[in-house]
Amino acid sequence: MSSKPFIILGKEIPEGKRTVLDLEVAKLHTRTTVKVPVIIERSKNPGPVVLLLAGIHGDETNGVGIIREIISQKINVPTNGTIICIPVFNIFGYLIQTREFPDGRDLNRMFPGSVNGSLASQFANQFTKEIAPYVDYVIDFHTGGGDRDNIAQIRCSNDDEKALELAKVFNPPMIVFSENIKKSLRETLHKMGKTILLFEGGKSNELNPTIINEGVNGTKNVLIRLGLIEGEITVKETPIFVNKAKWLRASHSGMFKVMAINGSFVKKKEVLGIIQDPFGDFKKIVYAPFDGHIFCINKTPIVNKGEALFHISIDE
Repeated sequence: MSSKPFIILGKEIPEGKRTVLDLEVAKLHTRTTVKVPVIIERSKNPGPVVLLLAGIHGDETNGVGIIREIISQKINVPTNGTIICIPVFNIFGYLIQTREFPDGRDLNRMFPGSVNGSLASQFANQFTKEIAPYVDYVIDFHTGGGDRDNIAQIRCSNDDEKALELAKVFNPPMIVFSENIKKSLRETLHKMGKTILLFEGGKSNELNPTIINEGVNGTKNVLIRLGLIEGEITVKETPIFVNKAKWLRASHSGMFKVMAINGSFVKKKEVLGIIQDPFGDFKKIVYAPFDGHIFCINKTPIVNKGEALFHISIDE
């Protein structure tokens, strides 16, 4: 018995076939149409619809690399249900390797968007109306902004039981509890009743093999648990749960030498890094203010006073 028709972006998606559609964003000033490829693999059997999305910030290339590998390894070809891949969501930012949309907006602060708003708001609205209603689960891939290097982690709300269960199945090194940010994609999808996992790993403008492997393996685990693909769930480690955290900020400006290892547990007063001047006269040691796990390190070589250096969990 065939399942009911699946229609998205105005097109009926055939069973058992790969379909590539285009989400049209806008035209450039050259009149060239900018299109976001939407890759859909629908099985012949009924099941949930899972969306894998990356590049909401155009310079966060690790997420693009994760979905690229998932497609290359045919992990996105389901036995049951449907898998939708959008490897590059913010195509404008990706083309010139910048975080923002051409109008200077952060696309991830523009949801659910509006028909007559800014370009980013209109695009967010288009996604909210034409794609979001037809998916059940979403994995949204991000990296740290700029030189902020995140350990591979899943972020979710601790009161979202379905998301938390899948976060554990993803099996990242860390699960960070964080509230949904206002006007973000995650908040909008949550309000729509969708289950969303937000993956963070690495930093902007890089393709980190370790981060990409974490993303691919974790996504595969989730797809197996949801019954879309066959296989055995791989458990490599017990995730560290981060309930509370604090940014350790620079007390002085200068050249920043990182001593700590991302993902490691540090003890109070342990040396994490050194801030120094270029003339050999000044040196300020950065100590851990309390016990905790480091899950993000700012790897910029030059820091200013007050700049965030280490994101550390507050262990209870």
